[in-house]
Amino acid sequence: MEIRTIAVIGCGWLGAPLAQKLLTQGHHVKGSTTSETKLLKLRQKGIDAHQLLLQPHPEGDLSYLLEADTVVINIPPKAGKMGENFHPQQVLHLYNALKESSVQQVLYVSSTSVYPELSREVREEDVTGPDQSAAPALVQAEQTIQALSPKRTVTVVRCGGLMGYDRIPGKYVAGKTVDTGSIPVNYLHRDDAVGILAMLIEQGQTGVFNSVAPLHPTRESIYRKSCSDFNYELPTFVEPPEPLPYKVIAVERLIQTIGYEFAFPDPLDFLYSSGT
Repeated sequence: MEIRTIAVIGCGWLGAPLAQKLLTQGHHVKGSTTSETKLLKLRQKGIDAHQLLLQPHPEGDLSYLLEADTVVINIPPKAGKMGENFHPQQVLHLYNALKESSVQQVLYVSSTSVYPELSREVREEDVTGPDQSAAPALVQAEQTIQALSPKRTVTVVRCGGLMGYDRIPGKYVAGKTVDTGSIPVNYLHRDDAVGILAMLIEQGQTGVFNSVAPLHPTRESIYRKSCSDFNYELPTFVEPPEPLPYKVIAVERLIQTIGYEFAFPDPLDFLYSSGT
């Protein structure tokens, strides 16, 4: 394996364990956090951590972070709080800085929320532009980063609902009334998200990849098991007046391209804990 300098922009719930995984592979790993209090924790784990805020213009050590071979962009869009234009502007600032850097590989962590509820299986080619998307700001950000190609290796990873460890499904519905019980889930365990991103970095794959567990049990089955396992109050399941739209995210392209074997292919068997 080629040893590289890899910068993870956004060392949060997913980014920090990804950075630790890359460290175990022998890479020099830089990382960013918006929180000054998290810097010490990240540095204690061996991550070369620096504070960076995207307001949407960068404030912090972006130029140092971009002294790297590979950059992973893993920042939450916060569209509900900051508005639809905020995240694309954040990514545009990163794009302009990356264009002037020597970075050779860029991975952008996106989301399967880009897909509308079409009541069928959806694949990467079903959304190639903002006008087709349920989250146009995310697709706009994807396209901005993809414009770094072909001079750089660019990969977009559309992750499903990230679960595992302290993200326990039953916690979010305990005691509530749920009318979406029949809808299939598109979950991804954090361990698999980390494994997939690390493998994409190693292989240097380009393009857009869905990243979800290959099995899609119903929300009701997930919630019932989760509430039972962790002694949460069971939600009340009711039938909606009309069938609700849904989507099933196809993951064949990822599996066939990189040969990834999921540690947790079935969301009913995800590993959880009270810690992070």
